[in-house]
Amino acid sequence: MTTLLQLNSSIFSSGGQSTQLADQFVTAWQANEPDAQVTVRDLAHDAIPHLDAQRVLAFFAQPETRTPEQQAYVAESDALIEEIKQAQIIVIGLPMYNFGIPSTLKAYFDQIARAGVTFRYTENGPEGLLTGKKVYVFAARGGIYAGTPLDSQTNYVRDFLGFLGMDNTEFVYAEGLNMGETAKEAALAGAKLRLTALAA
Repeated sequence: MTTLLQLNSSIFSSGGQSTQLADQFVTAWQANEPDAQVTVRDLAHDAIPHLDAQRVLAFFAQPETRTPEQQAYVAESDALIEEIKQAQIIVIGLPMYNFGIPSTLKAYFDQIARAGVTFRYTENGPEGLLTGKKVYVFAARGGIYAGTPLDSQTNYVRDFLGFLGMDNTEFVYAEGLNMGETAKEAALAGAKLRLTALAA
């Protein structure tokens, strides 16, 4: 059975444009995969702790030496990693805030990037361990950034996912959402056409 994990990172949860695009894609995709299992993680509603020194030390500590507090930190990370390991399809709703990704998504990324667990270092360099997955990213922006030096998201997200072994990533952009109602409607309509085609 195919499993899809949807990660919503809009601070507006279901009200965010990126979430709505992700929702539309998942609905269309499910029409062709009626038996699939879908897990939705709302990073605004269920915030993930940001990385701090205590968590880093817990990750690097030998299992037998971890304190109960460190074990709890590792267990939180392990649960997130197991969830994404089980998914063959990953869908990310990605708004742009102040030229970057939401801090909640960065916190999530930091929790799943674990040496020896989701990637490892080899004689030939780093090797990602979360392989065999297809990722769809629905990027909603107020201005026009794709293909410009101001698009700090696309390369970062693609590189991060690729580092963990997820090297098959498709981006769908809805841009100019704050540049007037006509531009907004056209951008959302174009994104919907694209996501419908991808879900087929």
